[in-house]
Amino acid sequence: MRALLRSVWAEPAVADPPTRVWRDWALLGAVVVAATLEGLLRTDLASPAYSMIVALVLAPTLWWRRTRPLLMVAVAFPVTAVAALLAGHEPELVTGAYLLILPYALFRWGSGRQIIAGTAIILAKMGLSAAVGHLDLADLVGGTVVVSAAMAVATALRYRATLWARELDQAKLAERERLARDLHDTVAHHVSAMAIRAQAGIAVAPTRPAAALDALAVIEAEATRALAEMRLMVRGLRHGEPAGHLDPADLAPNPGIGDVARLASRDQPGPVVDVTLHGDLDDIPATVATAVYRLAQESVTNARRHARHATRIEVRVDADADAVRLRVSDDGDTGTARTAAPGGGFGIVGMTERATLLGGTCDAGPDQDRGWTVAVALPRQAPAGRAGT
Repeated sequence: MRALLRSVWAEPAVADPPTRVWRDWALLGAVVVAATLEGLLRTDLASPAYSMIVALVLAPTLWWRRTRPLLMVAVAFPVTAVAALLAGHEPELVTGAYLLILPYALFRWGSGRQIIAGTAIILAKMGLSAAVGHLDLADLVGGTVVVSAAMAVATALRYRATLWARELDQAKLAERERLARDLHDTVAHHVSAMAIRAQAGIAVAPTRPAAALDALAVIEAEATRALAEMRLMVRGLRHGEPAGHLDPADLAPNPGIGDVARLASRDQPGPVVDVTLHGDLDDIPATVATAVYRLAQESVTNARRHARHATRIEVRVDADADAVRLRVSDDGDTGTARTAAPGGGFGIVGMTERATLLGGTCDAGPDQDRGWTVAVALPRQAPAGRAGT
């Protein structure tokens, strides 16, 4: 239960909720017309003017229900509670049922903290009404069921939209991976051709200078084609990113070995993360350095998310003249399955793939007694011949 509450508390608000659209104006107009007609035409109301005024005053909360869901709940339900205390009874208009849209919007668009706070306000209002006798037990139970149903529908739609967005992102990432592989193959082909022609030009240059010049012309042509195709592929990889809306992380330089130290933490909730850097860390190629950071980051993230009862995560990077080695271990329960975290990066499968592409290895599994260890070994230089494969 504690884990569930912590998960709800940490839930972010839905990004970029829809702003006010024509349907909001139509909904507000319908509420105003219905409340006015009901207040004027119904003859069985104890306080028709009071009920109509409350419904009309709170109707504008529908405008901001998506962008300010907690604020609208904090306005609407306390106002109805105070109005009920002043009038001696709850508002009587059937039109007042539109207020159910506010708890729906709270669960559909709000953050976890907003949901918890808003639910507390709604329950406090209902409890107060029952305590002062405005709601009998049957009304209290019925009202709770109806409000809970609105919240449940909103939660189901919210997570359905989340799953759909995640599947869409996965499809985009899969396509970008294919494009990246195509880019590698294309550039490798052209670079291999240039290398062969350069070797031939060097071999014939002493005896046939004209042939050497021909080789240079071919190399220039191959380089031009490689650059053109690379630009085309990169445009494909960046397709869909609107100009002027780049994430600041996209503009930052790739992380390196030194950035691994930033993973250390002792003041955050969860396991303590200790980082140790040792050995010859200078002049490590950028590709290898970035890979070490990404692998360490993913390992720490997986440990935080999946290591039950873990208190400590140790990250150690050792480098010598031939290789860079990364070891990330925790002291959590070994019974926990450690797979790719949903939405959390490339997971163990992706880590192994990244290490393999760089000519290294990545092993992950439970320790003999307790905990889980990820061990990565990457050569400081890519093995000869890999670039052209």
